This record gives sequence, structure tokens and C-alpha cells, in this order.
Amino acid sequence: MRIRLLGGLEVTSREHRQIRFTTRKTSLLFAALALAGRRGHRRELLSEAFWPGRGSEQSRNSLRQALVDIRRSFPSGGDAAVYIDGDQETVALITGPDETDISIFDRKLEAGRTADLAFAADLYRGEVLAGEAIPDGLDEWFGPYRSTYQRKALQLVERLSLAFSEPGSAEESACEGLAERLLAVDPTVEAAHRALMRIHALRGHENAALRQFEACRAFLRKHLQAEPEAETFSLAASLQSRQGSEHQRTAPSLDVALQPRVFPAPAKHHDRPSVAVLPFQNLSGDAEQEYFADGIVEDITIALAQFRHLYVIARNSSFTYKGQAVDIKQVGRELDVRYVVEGSVRRTGDRLRIAGQLIDTSTGTHLWADRFDGTLANVFDLQDQVASSIVGAITPKVEEAEIERAKRKPTESLDAYDYYLRGLAAFDRTITNRSVIDEALRLFMKAIERDPEFAIAHARAARCYATRKSNGWMLNPAEETAEATRLARRAVELGWDDAVALTYGGYVIGYVGGDLDDSAACIDRAVFLNPNLAAALGVSSWVKACLGEPDKAVEHAALAMRLSPLDPRLFAWQFNTGLAHFCAGHYDDAAAWAGKSLRHQPNYPSAMRVMAAGQAMAGRLAQAGETITRLCLMDPALRLSNLADVLPPFRRPDDRNRYIEALRMAGLPE
Repeated sequence: MRIRLLGGLEVTSREHRQIRFTTRKTSLLFAALALAGRRGHRRELLSEAFWPGRGSEQSRNSLRQALVDIRRSFPSGGDAAVYIDGDQETVALITGPDETDISIFDRKLEAGRTADLAFAADLYRGEVLAGEAIPDGLDEWFGPYRSTYQRKALQLVERLSLAFSEPGSAEESACEGLAERLLAVDPTVEAAHRALMRIHALRGHENAALRQFEACRAFLRKHLQAEPEAETFSLAASLQSRQGSEHQRTAPSLDVALQPRVFPAPAKHHDRPSVAVLPFQNLSGDAEQEYFADGIVEDITIALAQFRHLYVIARNSSFTYKGQAVDIKQVGRELDVRYVVEGSVRRTGDRLRIAGQLIDTSTGTHLWADRFDGTLANVFDLQDQVASSIVGAITPKVEEAEIERAKRKPTESLDAYDYYLRGLAAFDRTITNRSVIDEALRLFMKAIERDPEFAIAHARAARCYATRKSNGWMLNPAEETAEATRLARRAVELGWDDAVALTYGGYVIGYVGGDLDDSAACIDRAVFLNPNLAAALGVSSWVKACLGEPDKAVEHAALAMRLSPLDPRLFAWQFNTGLAHFCAGHYDDAAAWAGKSLRHQPNYPSAMRVMAAGQAMAGRLAQAGETITRLCLMDPALRLSNLADVLPPFRRPDDRNRYIEALRMAGLPE
């Protein structure tokens, strides 16, 4: 192992000499590439993130110099186990399976034997890049990795503390060390406190275990104004009951029955929809599955929190309900939330079934429910998959419920968010009805009027102008293009950390404003900020097709459709898939996907153009002619001479030329 990332960055050569890179930025770049693994990163994103504020050429030069520095220490060729690989677009650090501590850590967790878990515990010396001075702008690169590996360490310490039964073992020592390291960073980590309580009890030191509980409770009260989780109380109570009556008289009083619930005062959240993810029930009767159930809840909570239009209750509050029968309406009142996610985990042999449901706390209505099946062979991947699937499914349902709520409010009491939701309801009904799009734009502008810093409202208003452009509805193209671009750039400025604002603002900057590079940068950042946002992946498929990356475009559209299979914007992602297939020269596939889009949105002119072009290039000229006839009924003014007004901003001239020629072959008038 030559690359350590857990607990700080340490890099050594084959001769076991410490490697020091020329600059701190180069060290952090090396760490970012090591964490990304073989998938690597786009060069453009790396240069922008690591060398911001410089011109694009200067930042790219800085990236090249840093990569040269890394290559000096890790040359490629021969039997090199660590080396830089890539092309003009992306760069990756290729490492052997035993070269980084995180790859070994993950492998040992997957193996799952007690000795493997102990090995992983010893590897976890601290958080990812602990002690490294990371500039503010790079926190977003390393923050998700820190969260992921911290969560895995918490699950590991709980899992390991339940796995050994004899005191004095190497596994016990590894677990104790990990628990102490976790508490040194955050003294409120209950999983670590519980692990130490179990270790003390295993050694026959019940009083020490109960003192550990009291320390846990004191830290939680001091730092979080909260009480321990039900699981911690239950463990302490079971330890106390094991003592004799004399010990019970002198042991600390737990007041288990009287444990208070402490809920932080609800923050002001712009009337955003609020969600709490309750602890999932473990239906297996297997205590070891608790870590898995809790891990799914943690993942869902973190993923939902990435949706800035949602207000998500912190885990410490929602976990006060662990192990209790709950009344959903009461939970809604106590946590001040409109929606609750709850679920269960059941293990049968090596199979797992996870069920989840979304409930409206005001009515008790079930808005969504589903179940997921998998095996224990790759438990952490399953955990991530289930969390992303649940998040992808419930966020559109929350949006639908919020739209219905806004519709019921009297007009005189509408605030900015209500106007935004009403605009969204209008826009999502259709993109082929001009009066509906005009009404949506009016409502989004009303939202901006009430809150001039409402980033998403700016982005959605700009998106209405993009719809006008694609349908040929612009009356004054120069003025409307300028206004759309102004709104989009303002959305990006206000919402640089808001994936939804970046998604739609970035799209308009590309399609209406014609700046494909800025468009791609915004959309790539949106996907980076929230990889579970189906809309970001869907729009990313469009920009990838325009950039000449059709395979990546198809991949991103497929991810969007998997995350949100019933999304109102499904037709757009199907169109993007068809556009990507056309760029790749897969003409039958292009026509087929455009046809799917038209089945969802029958008068969608963009899809008609792609279907006609695909049919023509596939040699199906009669069908292409019929599609053009239908298109011209929708847009009688469309001609080859003004086709540029509605075309995507293709980066590759060949894509643009083939598209225009295909529509000429299909019969579009000059």
C-alpha cells in the first residue's frame, strides 16, 4: 500500500520513500484522482475547481504542470502499478487493488468476516484527508468522500462490536481503537459510544459501560441539546439489568421511561416542503442488520438534503423514534414536517428486501411505495442503489403534492414559492401550448417579483423562453434571447450551489445563449452537486449530445429515466436519447427514441425533427416525408433557411451538417 487517504495524505515510492509533490494543489489533485479511481475526472472541471479565477488557458496549463509533477513520481509503462491515464477530455489515476487504503478498506468491508472487519478498522486512521488544509472551493470535491467513509466507519464500529464474543481478541482491540478515534473527532457519535459500552461489558466492567453511557448523554446534551437514541438507551438498560441489586443502587440512574425528546426549533425554510426519514424497521430478527437499515436511512437523508428545495430533518431528531410504534400525524406535528419516509429491511438467507413509502403527515395518505431486492454479496453498493432509487422516486411525488397544495391556496395569500409551484404545474402540463407556457412565465416572474433572489424561479422563467425558441414562438428573437440569457445567468449566479438552478440555467445558456462551454460547466456542476437529481442527468444528456459525446449522453438519459421513471419530463430525456443516437449514426435508434418521446408529448417539434432526420438517414424516406408534413402543420414557417433558429448548438460540424441534410432529404422546404 503506497497511498493513504484515511487520516491524512501519505504517498510513498516503491522504495518506501515518502513522496512530496511540488505544490499543495498538486497533492490535493493527486488525492482527488486517487479517490475517483478509474472513472477519473473531466480536465475542464479539474482546472476550474483547482485553479479558479484564472483564465481557462492558464488554469489548463496549471493542470498540465501538476500532472507532469505526478508523472515524475509515477511514470507509466512496464509493470507500473500506479500511473496517470487519460485523453483530451478526462484524466484518471490508475492504481492496483492494493495500492490505496480506501480500496483495501472497501474490499475488507465487502468480505465481511470478523478478521476482515478488524483489518478495515485498523486502516481507518481518521477522516479522508484529515489534517490537510483544503481551500474552501475544494470542499465540494472531498466532502462527499469524507461523508461516505465516515458513514462506513460508523457502520463498521457497530458491526464489529457485535461480531466478537471473547475479551482480549485482536478484533476487540481494533474495534476499541476505531471507536476512540471516531470519538476524538466527534464526541457525539453514538455508534462509537455503544461499541465501547459493549467492550466494557464483555470485559465484565458494567459500571465502566454505564459511565460510557453517561458520557455519551452528556456530550449529546452539551453539543446537540438532544438525548441518546433509543438503541443506546436500550443497551444501557440491558447492562443495568445484568447487575445485582447492590450495583443497581450505586449505578447511574438512566430514567429510561422518562427520556425526553428534544427537537430543534424548526428553521425558517421559505415554506419549502419538509421531509423526515424515520428509522427503517429491521424485520429480520438479526441485530447485525441494524447497521444496514440505519445506513440506508443515513444515505437517504444525506441524498435528500442535496435537493435545496427540500427542508430535511436531521438524523438525530428523526432517530428519536427508533424502536417505537409511531403515529405519522403526531410525527408531522412534533417535527413540523409535511412528509415522512419510512420503511423496513428483511433478510432471508443471503437475500435482502427493502421496502419504503412516502406519507403525507397531514392526511396519512400514502403517496408512494415500492420494494427493492438484492443480495448481501455487495451490501454497500445495494445500500447506495436503494437510497438513490428511493430519493429519485419520492422527490417528484413531493413536488406533485406541493403543486396540489399550492393550487388550493387563495390567490391573495400566495408567496413566492406558491407562484413558483403554480408556474411549474402549468409548465409540466405541456410544452406545445403557447398560452400555457406564457402563463407559466407570468407565474415564474411573479415569484421573482416577490423574491428577487429566488434562483430556481429565474431558471424556470428562462426555460420558458427556451421553449418559445424550440417551438418557433419568439416574436422578437433578439430581445427574448437577451432576456432569457439574462435570467439564466442570474439563476446561475444566485444558485451556484443549487443543482436545479444550475440545470435549467445551464440549459438555457447553451440552447438560447449559444454558449455551450458555460452550459456544460453549469450542468456538470449540477450533476456533481446532486448525482440523484434526474433533471440534471436528463439535461446533461442533451449537452453531452451537443458536445459530440453520444455514448455519455445515452448513459445519462438512461440514469435519469431509471431515477424518475414517471417524471413529467420523461419525453425530453427520450428526445435527448434520440438526438444522441443520431449524432452517433444510429439512425433507426434515433427515430425509435424520438417516436417514444412523441407518444408522451404528441406535438413536440424537436422530437419530430429528430424522428424525420433519423428516418431519412435510415432510408425510410416515405415515413420521413409523413413526419415532415406533420411537423409543418405544427410550424408552417419552418424552412431549411431558418432551421438554424431552432437547432441545438452542435459542437461537431458533421453532426450539424448531417442533421440539416437529413431534414432536406425528408422534404423540409427550402
